[in-house]
Amino acid sequence: MSEYDLTPCPLFANMSPTEIEELTNRCVSATKEYEKGEYIVRQGTPINFLYLLVAGLVRTAMLTQDDNILEIDTIQPVSPLAPAFIFANHSIFPVDVVAMEHTVLFLIPKTTLQQEMMQNEKLLQNFLRINSNMIVFLSRKVQMLSIRSLRMKLAIYFLENTSEEQTSFHLHRTQSQLAEYFGVQRPSLSRTLGEMITDGAISLDRQQITIRSRQKLRSYL
Repeated sequence: MSEYDLTPCPLFANMSPTEIEELTNRCVSATKEYEKGEYIVRQGTPINFLYLLVAGLVRTAMLTQDDNILEIDTIQPVSPLAPAFIFANHSIFPVDVVAMEHTVLFLIPKTTLQQEMMQNEKLLQNFLRINSNMIVFLSRKVQMLSIRSLRMKLAIYFLENTSEEQTSFHLHRTQSQLAEYFGVQRPSLSRTLGEMITDGAISLDRQQITIRSRQKLRSYL
């Protein structure tokens, strides 16, 4: 397990590299690798393992009742996938998980994770914190979907992914994927981005977004 740096993983917060190494050696039952475009799991798949993303990049999306694809998030390592659902009464993946590049995951059996958390207070606290943060994320996602104005959605998204000090970030999505994320058609997204660029709020270089005026973005809200 030592070939991957797992210390940034929120599941292992406040744990030493030695503790993490010993824990993963005890708990990880399999290592899975996927190539770009491969499905890691399908929506509705029973959750029998904690899937820990240790390398690569994945996107999550769900099929709505009217057969539209709704992108939920792009996940970078080191992160657990769908931890909030693993101990649910109806424990299934709520989304499709697709590799966006060569991706590596560790699999920890559900029963093993439960036993480990009963003996490891740090791990239990970290797991609870991750799930709480997931609830906050999902509530923001629902709030985002309830907003009708695409310009407002984009302004919130850009403000949340930058700061006064860090004024740019890389989009790990194509424009088609970003359109799916916001539940709109690509031409609508391209038009609105163009308007925001013309307004001087942002600049776009390939997939690099730079905030030119946070005040302008806030005026859209």
